[in-house]
Amino acid sequence: MENVENMQTIKIAIDGPAGAGKTTISKELARFFGFLYVDTGAMYRAVALKAIRNHINLNDEDTITDMLETTSVNLKSTADGGYQVLLDDEDVSSLIRTLDIATAASQVATIQSVRIKLVEFQRKIAATDNVIMDGRDIGSYVLPHANIKIFLTATIEDRAVRRFKELQERGSATTFEQVKRDIKFRDKNDSSRAFAPLMVARDAMVVDTSDNSLDTSIELLKEIIREKLYELLYGAEANA
Repeated sequence: MENVENMQTIKIAIDGPAGAGKTTISKELARFFGFLYVDTGAMYRAVALKAIRNHINLNDEDTITDMLETTSVNLKSTADGGYQVLLDDEDVSSLIRTLDIATAASQVATIQSVRIKLVEFQRKIAATDNVIMDGRDIGSYVLPHANIKIFLTATIEDRAVRRFKELQERGSATTFEQVKRDIKFRDKNDSSRAFAPLMVARDAMVVDTSDNSLDTSIELLKEIIREKLYELLYGAEANA
């Protein structure tokens, strides 16, 4: 695979388990700093959606690999500062934000061919734009030379509460216990997969947002990134 992540753009990697608030926080940080936000999780959800639509067993690696040969997944910026998730040129942004698709995405993400295809796309984006990219393995695998690496986490209870509220606001018919079980399942799935598992990169800063409000977490991350960017841009002068 072409090693394109070393080109001269600024790359911020934000990793962490399901429900840690990566997507919401990363989108706001990207808007604040004027970077492109890359939602890698949405890309895996799109692949999972296509597999389900085609009635493919999510454990059938060969058939999903074949499906990828005729699959395109892209992210497109919108005028309001958001983005669309395009699956074979169809906007599936709202269709992939369900509990079932989230669980399915965690399953297909264990398939090496899926990760290789999507990671290649993610690295190419980071080679041409300043990015804030979130996911499970950004700092450890996708962008190992990222300028700033943050591992965002919180207790399972906190993460389940946040995700449950989010799903309720979308009108999803689920229970808190179901959401909590799903997060535990995804934690195990993401951490134990053989290829590019969820892990804290050696040079990542761990940020625990348990008991924090969303605004508090965003302000905390803004300050961390602001300091890191200053050090990056001004080097030794920053510590003078």
